[in-house]
Amino acid sequence: MTNDMPNAARLFFLLLLATSGLGHAKQEKEKPERGCKLEGLHPLVVVTYKNITISVDKITVPHGDKVAVRCREIGMYKFIGDPLLHCRNGGWNGKLPSCIPTTIISNFTEDVPPTIVFGLPAGSAAVEPSGAFAVFPGSILHLECVFERRFGNPEWTWTSTFRQYLTGWAIAASERDWKYRLSIYYAKTQDSGVYTCTTPRGLTNSVRLHVIDVHCPTLNPPAPPLIGKIEGARMGQSAAFECPLGHRLEGASRITCQYNGVWSAEVPRCDAIVCPNVEPENAKLQVMEHNNSYGGRVVFACMWGHKLSGPQSIRCEGDGVWNGSMPTCSEITCPSPIAPKSGRILENERPTTRRRGGRGSRKVGALVRFLCLPGHQLIGEASVICTENGTWSHQTPVCEVRCPYPGDPPHGRIAPLKFWYKPGDNIQVTCSPGYVTPLEPVKKPTCRENGMWSAPPPPCRSYKDV
Repeated sequence: MTNDMPNAARLFFLLLLATSGLGHAKQEKEKPERGCKLEGLHPLVVVTYKNITISVDKITVPHGDKVAVRCREIGMYKFIGDPLLHCRNGGWNGKLPSCIPTTIISNFTEDVPPTIVFGLPAGSAAVEPSGAFAVFPGSILHLECVFERRFGNPEWTWTSTFRQYLTGWAIAASERDWKYRLSIYYAKTQDSGVYTCTTPRGLTNSVRLHVIDVHCPTLNPPAPPLIGKIEGARMGQSAAFECPLGHRLEGASRITCQYNGVWSAEVPRCDAIVCPNVEPENAKLQVMEHNNSYGGRVVFACMWGHKLSGPQSIRCEGDGVWNGSMPTCSEITCPSPIAPKSGRILENERPTTRRRGGRGSRKVGALVRFLCLPGHQLIGEASVICTENGTWSHQTPVCEVRCPYPGDPPHGRIAPLKFWYKPGDNIQVTCSPGYVTPLEPVKKPTCRENGMWSAPPPPCRSYKDV
C-alpha cells in the first residue's frame, strides 16, 4: 500500500482486509471437531464405551468421548497401554492398548511375564472396565503368581501401605510347585492398590485391586411362573432364573451385580409357549379339539364320506412349533363294480350289462343292484353299498344257470318242490286221487344247461278219460 493513496480509499481497503480475516477465522472456529477411530485391536482387548462392553477390532467415537480398554481375561495377559483413552479432535491422548501372553499361555517359558490368577474363598468381586479387580469389603482373596518353582522364586510387591501381606508357595501338593501366593484376608478399602509379581528375570505382571462397598438394587423374589435363585445384591453376586415346563425364558438366565451397582441385565420373564392357531383351509377338514399351549394338541376329523390323509393329531412342542403338518381330506370312493357273468347292473332303474363296471368310482353311500339274465339264479347279495372304508359292503354276486319252478299241473304236484333247479335235476308229478298221468312211458322233465326244462310236467287226467 502506497502513502499517496487517498485516506478514504485506504480506510476502505483496511476494512475489507479486516472483514475477510474475521470471516476466515469464523469458518475455522465453526469447523466440527473430528472423532477418533480405534482399529486393529488385539482380539483379546475388550472395550467399554458408555457402560457397554464390546469385543471388536474397530470402534469410532466422537470428539470428547472416552473409552475404557482391558484384556479379556485379567491376569492371563499383561496389559500394555492406557486403560482409559480420551478422544481429542481425531487423536487419542493415551497409549493404544495391547495384550501380551503370560506363562500359562506360553507353556511356562521363562521369557514371558507371569500369569496372575485369582482365588476367592469368601466374598465377591467383579471386573471394572479399566481392568481393575473390584473386591467387596470383607472378602478373602488369593493372588496366585503362576511360575515354575524350579526356575527360582518370584516376588510380590504392592503399592498399598496399609499392611503387610503373607506371601509364599502354595501348600497343596498339586499347587506348591507353580503357584506363588499373596493372601489378603478380610479386605478393606485401604487394601486398594497395584499388586505386582516379578520373576527372577525381572519380568512383571500387575493387577489393580479396588476394594469398594457396592450394592445393586435388591431383587424381590420373582413372581410365578418365573423361578429365581438370588445370591444377594452386593457386587459380584448373581441371580439365576429359569422357567417351568411350558414356558420360555425371555432374557438372561443369570444376571450379576456389577462394579457400578447396576445389574448386568434386566430380570427376565417367562412367556407361555404357544403354537400358532390351526385354521384348516379345506372345509372338509374339521377340528375336533384345539389346544395350542405347550403339550396341547389339535385333533382332526373329516366330514362324512371323506378320509384323513396325514396325522390325526399334532402336538405343540417346546419350541412353539407343531410336531407335524396339517392333514388333508380326500373323498372316499369305491371302485366301479363289475357286472356278474350272465348278469347286469341296475342303476337309476336302468338295467345295464357292463362287464367292466361303468362310470368310474362311486361315492360313499352309493347303492348298486344286480340282476341275472333269464335262466339264471343270483347267488349272493342283490344290492351292495359303498362303505366309508372305500370298499363295497358285500362281494359281487354271481349268476348261476338254473331252471325255474315250472308250476304244478292241474290236479297234481311236482316233486321235489324247489324255487330253482340245477342242470341235471329231474322232476316227477304226483296226481290227486281220481287222476293219473298218461299210461305210455314219459321221460321225466330234466333241467338243461341252458336253464330250460327238457319238457313240461306231464298232465294229470281223470280215470274217466283214460
